[in-house]
This record gives sequence, structure tokens and C-alpha cells, in this order.
Amino acid sequence: MKLTLVLLALVGCVAAFSVPAPTKVKVADAAFLEKQKFLFEILYRIEDPLFFEEYIKYGKQLVGDKSQYTEFDYYMEKFWESYKMDALLPKGEFFGALVKTHHKQAWGLFNFFYYAKDFETFKHNVAWARIHVNEGMFVYALTLAVIHKPEFEGLILPQIYEIFPQYFFNSKFVYEAEKFDYDVWSKYIMYEKEYHDILYKDVSKYHDNFYFYTKDWKTWQWWKMMGLGEHWYFEDKFFLRENISQYTKESKYNEITKGLKKFYMPVDYTRDIDFFNAESKMSYFTEDLGWNSYWYYLNMDYAFFLDGHKFGLDKDRRGEFWIYNVQQILARYYQERLANGFGEIPEYFWYKQVEFGYDPQLINYNGVGFSYRKNYFEYQTYGKFDMLYQVQSFFDRIYNVLETGFYKTADGVVIDLHKPEAVKFIGNYLQGNVDTYDKYFFNYYYMLCHMYFADVDYYDFEVFPNIFLNFETMMRDPFFYTFYKKITDVFYKFQYFKGAYTKKDLTYEGFQIKDVSVSKLVTYFDFVDFDVTNLLNDKMTFVDGKFVWDKALLARQARLNHKPFNFEFDIVSDKVQKGVVRIFLGPKFDEYGRTIPLKYNAQNFVQIDSFVYPFVAGQNTIKRGSKDFTWTSADRATYSELYKYVQLASEGTYEFPLDLSEPHNAFPDRLVLPRGWEHGMPMQFYFFVSPYAEDYELFSNFDFTYSAGIGSGTRFVDSKPFGYPFDRSIDEYSYFVPNGYFKDVKIYYQDTFAKYFEKKYANFGEFDYSIEY
Repeated sequence: MKLTLVLLALVGCVAAFSVPAPTKVKVADAAFLEKQKFLFEILYRIEDPLFFEEYIKYGKQLVGDKSQYTEFDYYMEKFWESYKMDALLPKGEFFGALVKTHHKQAWGLFNFFYYAKDFETFKHNVAWARIHVNEGMFVYALTLAVIHKPEFEGLILPQIYEIFPQYFFNSKFVYEAEKFDYDVWSKYIMYEKEYHDILYKDVSKYHDNFYFYTKDWKTWQWWKMMGLGEHWYFEDKFFLRENISQYTKESKYNEITKGLKKFYMPVDYTRDIDFFNAESKMSYFTEDLGWNSYWYYLNMDYAFFLDGHKFGLDKDRRGEFWIYNVQQILARYYQERLANGFGEIPEYFWYKQVEFGYDPQLINYNGVGFSYRKNYFEYQTYGKFDMLYQVQSFFDRIYNVLETGFYKTADGVVIDLHKPEAVKFIGNYLQGNVDTYDKYFFNYYYMLCHMYFADVDYYDFEVFPNIFLNFETMMRDPFFYTFYKKITDVFYKFQYFKGAYTKKDLTYEGFQIKDVSVSKLVTYFDFVDFDVTNLLNDKMTFVDGKFVWDKALLARQARLNHKPFNFEFDIVSDKVQKGVVRIFLGPKFDEYGRTIPLKYNAQNFVQIDSFVYPFVAGQNTIKRGSKDFTWTSADRATYSELYKYVQLASEGTYEFPLDLSEPHNAFPDRLVLPRGWEHGMPMQFYFFVSPYAEDYELFSNFDFTYSAGIGSGTRFVDSKPFGYPFDRSIDEYSYFVPNGYFKDVKIYYQDTFAKYFEKKYANFGEFDYSIEY
């Protein structure tokens, strides 16, 4: 279903790797399909009671027999006790993964899933939890189990925004989706058709002034320009997404979607309603579903409470990988700020006001709205100074030990923090994960930070919804980037003490980059359908005991994308050898048009690609396109489509390839470039080539066609520090080496909506399918 190179997008931002030779993709067997079908059905309409009778029978009792588990630990005991005492978080209450009381119960539930000896036990526990456990806690624990349980390799869950659309779309849309009734909608449409001539009058023939045609239009409200409203429309063509043609060309696709009624509704991003907030100009980026789900899955893959040794996460350098991802996210956000005329990410000071407020306009699945922050808000008005002092103490302590150069743990172990290999300790400290060497002082600081900003106390149980308490919602708020900048400042302090690379350190005599040509870089806004069928409030239909998935609700949204672009490298090698080519994209000027010195600008570069290449002696011409990037993914197949595929495969009429869907943790390809400007936004690439000298073979211990290889230790292109050669303090002149190359470019923004201003849309009242992809 997908291009091979896209299928290999198995790692996140900065974790790029070269593409091995394609291997034959495995096809799901009956046992795999049974598991896959179970997972899709158990998550269907998660807010509603479970209607699948076979699973209801399974879910009568949590399996308490310890012999049915490979391990029965402390957290399982505590969860079992809470269950017996009816002290679990009730269904319908808001669940926060970073609320301490919720976290402990979620940990126990995850262990009941993860340590189940066989699928039968797992199935009983999942069915029981679906019926009895809080919805958010259930999804959190199940997602972790499916990602990390070795025997579940290749199994797919719907994307988090398909399971809980409430956390990604505004409350206005969610209410409309939950009110949708097909019978009422059908009558409404019949009424509209009958009285079309009366209800819709084209008055443009009386004047040529389009002021009234555009007066209520706001950025991203494309539907007004097409003459559409914020209500449901029947989609009789296809799921709208960039790569839909790769699916529709398959002979089975029409059979799969046959009988599936699709309905879409235009949906907006958050904007300032009650108080002015200039930052809402960037809501198209901070609230992008791919952007937010990337952060969510990064924190699922490398969950802070999972033991690095037991789950293999230490093989992937989990702490270093996490903090570098934070740095890259901030760098990418800064690039988007520049594209919108903003400057540096604001600093956070403990006792100063936060200038810009934020109203997420979200509702929880129980109907309670999320809390908001007013402009010029002071967090110390929460009180909770003991929690604040603990968080401050962490930052003071880590800065002190970095300046001292070593740290002595509670058990007497001395760690030299000025050595490059100490990055794993710093990364673990900053993530606050369980691999932290001194758990007494550093563990759980990260959770306390989020609890403090969400106004949650140590032992609060039933809490008010707040975006800072879950990974899938926190990046919507501009304050996320302000506070996480404070975390990365610690990381930059560590890099400073490592010392800068010299020109000799970065020169590899065997390589010389003669030239790199880059095709035109163009960004634009296109349209996409996100599957929100889980919000459907309709009766479920069963025929001969089989569920009939006959309706799909879609959120149609404008989102940032870019046209494919290409590189052509001209590189000379002095011998036959393998080399690693790294590509970085960074800004050229700040918001005032001043050139940013590399010393300060290196932290604003984003690594967009990295690959191994077999060089021949002499001239090497390498052609590489943006579609070849192996850490990114194209648009994913929807929940509805995937279920239909599984259903056909279960009936024996379709072979289900394990690589059917893109990996859960890949970065969206369309967000590689910042928006740019219509007249061209100046940016720069930095290309760097170094020898490949690793003693492991890429993907040698997992099947890259369908597995993300979490905890494998062979996911990354090489063992150099993430972000190399920008992983230390910078001496600018050291980067002008034969194997390094700077290239000035411009990013052009093509306004998709301009044509609606230039003249009236010819098919006013209908969706415009002429958009180019």
C-alpha cells in the first residue's frame, strides 16, 4: 500500500537511518488477525459501554491468579487492592498520566496487561478493564502494553487522535459530532434540496463588491470561502489525504470501503475568543495532530517509569534520545515562529507573569471543559509553594553539580559530568525517568512540574482537566515551549562544559563535499480528513454476530504541507568506504533580519535526514528526495479503513500485510519545513559527511517492515551523539571543513486560499476538490 521508503519510517525526529535492502513483507496469519480485530473492536467508541457480547463474557473478572503472570509485582498488588476496595479512578473522571495518584494505578494496570503469560489472560484483563476501568487510564495502559510487549510486535492501534478526538478538536466540533444522527441528517438534507432555491440566493449578480463575501473569514476558516458551514456533509468520493491514490489504486480498496457512508465537517483551530493573544496565530502548528501525537508516542515508547534494562530502553540511549527530541522540537517551533514574525521563545521565570494566556477550548470525554490561563497569569497564585520549591531545588541542584563537574549519589557513586559519555545521566535526570542514578533527589521532578502548572496537589485524585497532565495535549499551549526551554538550558550547560569541537575533530580527510544543489522549497496548506468515528453516537449494527462498520465521521481540516523537494550531492571520496550523510536545516536571520551567529544558532538547526551511503573512490553523485527521508511518515490509513481491511482478511478474502499502516512513532513528513514567506524566507542547510564505523548492523534484530524496534539498540544510523556535530558548544570556524557544507536557500509559501479572494469560487456551496497535492 505504501512506498517502501515511507514504510521504513520507524524512528522519530533525529533518529534517522539509512534504508536497507527491501525484504519480503510478512502477511498476517489467523492468530495475528484475531488479536488485531480484538484490539480494534475493544477501542471502538471508548466512551460507550462495551457492546461486543463475546468480550463482555471475557470481562467479568480480572484474572487474579498469580500463576497466569510472568511476574506479579508491587504495583499489581496495589492495583488489586484498590480494585477490591473499590478505590480505582471512577469511569468518566478525567485521567492525567502525570497525576501521581493516577500514574500509580495506571502502572499497575499496565503490568496486568504486560506480564500476562498468554493472549487468553491478556484478553480477559483487557476486556475487564474496558468495562470497569477509567477510559483514559485504560487507553494509556493498553497503548503501552501493545508497544512494549514483544509478542505484540506488528499489531496496530488506532492513532490516539482517533481514540480520543476530544483531545485534539475544539469543543464545538465535538458537540456536533456527538449530536450527529443519520436519520435526522437525511431529512435535513432532503429539506435543503427541496428548498434550495429559496434558502440559497446568489446576490453577487447585483454588485461586484466581495466585501460581504469575505468579511467574516478568519485564517484557517476555508469553508466560509467555499460557501460551506460548520455542519455535516456527505463525502461520496474518498478519504481526503495526500497519499490516498496509493490506496485507491489497489483493486481491493473499493471492496473494502463499499457500503461505508462517510460524513465530514469542517473544523477550525483554536483562536483568541475571550482575550487577545497573538500566539493564536500559530495554532495551526501547535495544535497540528501529527505534531502532538509525535510527542505522545515518544513518551509512550520511552515512558519515564519503565526500567531501561528490563525493557531494553537503555540500548536506545533513552535519556539522551528524549532530551535531544525536546531540543529538536523547540528548534522546529522556533523556525515556525520566525515564519510568523515572532522571535525567541519567551523565557520562564518562577515569580514573573506569563504574558500570553491560552484557552484550549477542549472538553474531556465526560463533558467537563479544560481549564484555561488568562493573559499575564502568575502561577504562584496557586499556592503549593512546597511543590514549587521542590521543582526549583531540582534545577538549582543540577546546575550546581554541572558547575562542580561531578556528582556523588546517595550510595557513594561519583559521576564525572564533564565527560561526553555523561550525556546519558543528564538525559535521564532531565526526563526524570527510573534510570536516574539518584532517585532520591531527581526522580519524579518531571511529574511534579506538570502537576504544579496544572494546579494539582500531591494526593489529589479527582482533578480538573488540564492540558499539562497528558502528553497528547500539552504541546498545544505556547507555555509548553517556554517551560521546556528551561529544561534544555540545562542540557546546553552540559554541552558547554564538554568543550567545542576543533577543526581537526570535524575534518575527515577521506571526504570532500564539492556542491549540493537543492530544488525549490515550497509550502502550502492542503486539506485532510481525520477519522473521528469514535465520537459517533449511533446504534451499533450486528449481522450474524458480526459488527457492521457502516458509518465514518471525518474532521476536515486545513494543515501545513510542502511540495516534494530534492537534493543532489557532489561528493569526492578518496577510497571505497561507507559514510554517513547528515542534513540539517536552520534559520539564517532572526526576526529583525540580523544574521544569527552559529554559536547561538546551532541549537535552532533541525536534523531532517541522515543516511549511510557506500561511496566509491572518486566522484559520487547522490540524488535524494524528501520522500526518501526514513524517519518521516506520510498520512496514515484511518481507523475505519484499517478495521475494514482486518475484517476482509479475517474472512479470508484479503491478505493483510503487516506493513499496511505507517509506524506510530514517525514524524509527519509534511512538517519538515517551516511555513516560509510568499517572497521567500531565508534559511540554510548544513550538510556533513563522516565515516561509518559501527560494529552493529542496522535493524539486525528486528523486522523493519512492520516493527519500530523500540529497545533493540539498532534503530539509529550510528553511535555518535544525537545531533552530531552540533552536540557541543560551537566554534563557528571549526564547521568550515571539506566534509561540511553550508547552503543558503529560501522557503516559499504558496497561499492556497488566495484564489478565493481573487474571484468568487465558481462552485460556491460545494467543497473544492481541485486542491493540488
